[in-house]
Amino acid sequence: MASLHIPSATVALQHKVNRVTAKPIPVNSLCHFYQTNGGGDRSPRFYFKTKAKLSAEANIFERESTSVHEKIDYGVVSVHHVGVLCENLERSLEFYQGILGLEINEARPHDKLPYRGAWLWVGSEMIHLMELPNPDPLTGRAQHGGRDRHTCIAIRDVSKLKVILDKAGIPYTLSRSGRPAIFTRDPDANALEFTQVDG
Repeated sequence: MASLHIPSATVALQHKVNRVTAKPIPVNSLCHFYQTNGGGDRSPRFYFKTKAKLSAEANIFERESTSVHEKIDYGVVSVHHVGVLCENLERSLEFYQGILGLEINEARPHDKLPYRGAWLWVGSEMIHLMELPNPDPLTGRAQHGGRDRHTCIAIRDVSKLKVILDKAGIPYTLSRSGRPAIFTRDPDANALEFTQVDG
C-alpha cells in the first residue's frame, strides 16, 4: 500500500532569519509557534509550523517543510483610531473633552452607525467613543494601567497633565520605570497612558 506524505507549511513572519535559540509555543496538537531570539536587531522572530499527520495501517507519517521567508508588506501607514467602549456618552465626553481637552472630529459619521458615539482628535489620529455594552469587568482590574490593556497618548508635558488630573480629583499612577508618563482610567475603567515625548 502506498504511503501518503503531506508536507506542512512553515511561514516566517519576518523576512530576515538568524536562528540562535528557538522555543516552541504550543497552539494545539497539530501546530506550534516558534519564537527565535538573536540576530542583528532586538526583536524576536516568530515562525508558525504545522504538522500534517496521517495514519495508514498503524503507521504515522510526519514531515516539516523548510522555511519560506517573505517580507510582509501591505502598506501600513499609522494607527488611524482606537475604539473605546463607554456606558454613557455624555459622561465620557465630560472626561475626554472637559478634562483632557480633546476636540470632536465633526467630519466623522454619527448617524450612519447603529449606536451613539463620538470621534475625538488625538493629534492626527482619533479615539472613537462607542456607547455599547462593555464585556470587561469594571472591578478587579490592575491599579496601574500599564498592567492592563491601554491606549497610549504622546504629550509634551506630563507635569501639566498631573496638575489637571489633581485639580479634577482623578487618580493616576506614574510610570514604574521612572520615565515621564502617567497612567489613569476614564469613567468606564479604560486605561490610558500619557507619555512625554520631545520635539
